Amino acid sequence: MSHLTSPSEWVAPIVSLLSLAILPLGPVLFPRAYLILLFVYFFVFLYSQVNHLCKFYLTARRMRRTISKWNARLAATCSSASASCDDDTSGYGDLIDDAKASSSGRIESPNFTRGRIVDIEEKLQYYEDPRFMHAFIIPNYCEPEGLLRDTIGRLANHRNAQTHYIIILAMEQSEAGYEEKGRRIQEAFAGQFLQFIVTGHPADIPGESRGKGSNVAYAARYGCSELSDRIDRRRVILTVTDSDSAIPELYVREMEDALNKADNPYHLLLAPPIFFSRNCFEVPAAVRVTDITWSAMVMANLGNSRGIAFPCSTYSLSMVLAERVGYWDTGADAVGEDMHMFLKCFFKTDGQARTVPIHVPINLTNVQTSGYLSNINARYIQAKRHYNGVADVAYTLRNAMRSRTMSWYDKMLVCLKVLEAHMIPVTSGWLMFAAVPLMQFILFPPYPLFAIVKPLENPILTSDFYANLWNIVRLVTVFLPFPLFGTLAVYEHMHRSVDRELLRKVESRRWTNLFDYATLPLAAWLFMTLPSTLACVKRLRKREEQYIVAEKFFKDDGVAARIEALAV
Repeated sequence: MSHLTSPSEWVAPIVSLLSLAILPLGPVLFPRAYLILLFVYFFVFLYSQVNHLCKFYLTARRMRRTISKWNARLAATCSSASASCDDDTSGYGDLIDDAKASSSGRIESPNFTRGRIVDIEEKLQYYEDPRFMHAFIIPNYCEPEGLLRDTIGRLANHRNAQTHYIIILAMEQSEAGYEEKGRRIQEAFAGQFLQFIVTGHPADIPGESRGKGSNVAYAARYGCSELSDRIDRRRVILTVTDSDSAIPELYVREMEDALNKADNPYHLLLAPPIFFSRNCFEVPAAVRVTDITWSAMVMANLGNSRGIAFPCSTYSLSMVLAERVGYWDTGADAVGEDMHMFLKCFFKTDGQARTVPIHVPINLTNVQTSGYLSNINARYIQAKRHYNGVADVAYTLRNAMRSRTMSWYDKMLVCLKVLEAHMIPVTSGWLMFAAVPLMQFILFPPYPLFAIVKPLENPILTSDFYANLWNIVRLVTVFLPFPLFGTLAVYEHMHRSVDRELLRKVESRRWTNLFDYATLPLAAWLFMTLPSTLACVKRLRKREEQYIVAEKFFKDDGVAARIEALAV
């Protein structure tokens, strides 16, 4: 791990420390410059948030359009094939009516079960025959076997799983009994996929940092070497996913469409939105709201028109692109494996690699433990792990400065995107909530005893310009949360739509869930501002962080299995 060996390494820790130091020192040492700084920062922040709201709205709209198109094709195909369907399946006419109801946006009847949907999807074809072979890399460590079977089983239900899907179950050799566990899962899905590969990532590879990225790198290299002997490497698409990701067939179909329409599919990363609906009513409201906000930020990020957007959790790319860039990095600076892989592809291809959004949400599981406070702590640990990806700030700045062939505009844009992703959380939480109240207290103390700045040195009292500027700054802070409120309003509508029309859930968010957002200030500080600040400051020390697996529950036949929080 490179440790503060270049100016780019100092950016994250300096920004985090300055954002804290400037709160009390700014009004005392340089109040005029501090006022101008707050004015500029708040207006830039407000502009960026309005921009994100617009992008999020467009992404949510495209998601609903994609899902509606899928359901409309289902209903239309069922209608045209109703006679033959009636001959093959009893009660199929009711199912056709349910499919039509789905396309019109109504809630499906309880009889419209997942099994019956799968039965339709096995009989009907919605898109052209697949052109690519899809290898799903599923990294895992001490995950409940039932959870892995559920994730893989959802893929096995896809229509072309037997002919076009390869499962690469990426396990860790440090997990006791991993070989037997992998063999059991492999045997359980015998004949349901074109190929099922189980890999065991060694724990003692020199120079590696333990975590998802190193496991994916090992599994990808091993799996690709196995596949290249029997399948044209240009036809293989690698999809990295989490052990709790519920990937619908619609994602694969839309991904195929995007690849077929691309001028060069070997320069693309394909990224879907993330969505939390599997156990969202079983976790504390603060955890639920945090993941809602996280999901909305990912969707807004995917709205970038130039394709400079960061995948999150689940994403796909060709084997050709993975080989060209040397697969995934495995060092400590690559802990944010999804964002880092995009950045690596971007710089290794001189800016040709781009992200294409696939407007099909991947349903994930919220962090969940048995107790309320324990659940809050588990989500905090997960947030700390996420924000350790701040190492990508130095990686991006360093590679942008070294590049001589990439356009300056693309370099500037990718640097701004990375800085926004990691520096806004570490500064906005402190400045938005504390800057104005603290400056008010310092410049206008309630009691003379607390006076630090003399009235004649107070620019707000001695200058009309700074007095007006101070009033504007205070007014702007009132409007700073409004784009977030707009984002959450759009999200509420979208969440119900996805639950109803794609996931076929009868129970979804209700108006009473709006009270969840009362926990937003606490959640923002605890799960965003604090862990991001700590992650930046920890860049000053050389010690490598332990990789912690998030705790979650999985209900398998009524029995809750728990993913233990273990250091990898």
